[in-house]
Amino acid sequence: MQLHTLSYTGGRRRKKRIGRGGKRGTYSGRGTKGQKARSGHRIRPEIRDVIKKIPKKRGEHGGKLHSIATKPAIVNVEDLVRLLDVSIVSPKTLHEAKLIRTMSGKLPKVKILGEGVITKAIAVEGCIVSAMARAKIEKAGGKIAH
Repeated sequence: MQLHTLSYTGGRRRKKRIGRGGKRGTYSGRGTKGQKARSGHRIRPEIRDVIKKIPKKRGEHGGKLHSIATKPAIVNVEDLVRLLDVSIVSPKTLHEAKLIRTMSGKLPKVKILGEGVITKAIAVEGCIVSAMARAKIEKAGGKIAH
């Protein structure tokens, strides 16, 4: 016995070619209809459905407009009179008097609103001031620096 005289006697089993008609009948081994019976079928990943359901950051949602801008801390004029014994009001002095809290380790922007009555003359520095608060502070003899 030599190598060139050997032969394989087991036969060959061919791979089944699906979806090409022929001896497999109408459905070619794919069952009946549906997504999985189609050519090029691919079920989409679940994460895609999750992403599509997440509300996006644009437009109005439920009548509320979502803003990504940071909001200033609010302090009213009456709070300045009641809690502060200083003549100059700034974000730093408001933080020391515990009227505002730090945000992410930083002092936030501060907006002074005009609710209440003020009789003491104070100077405001580094704060946003509403028109009503500006009128009340200046009427009491105070100043607003930018």
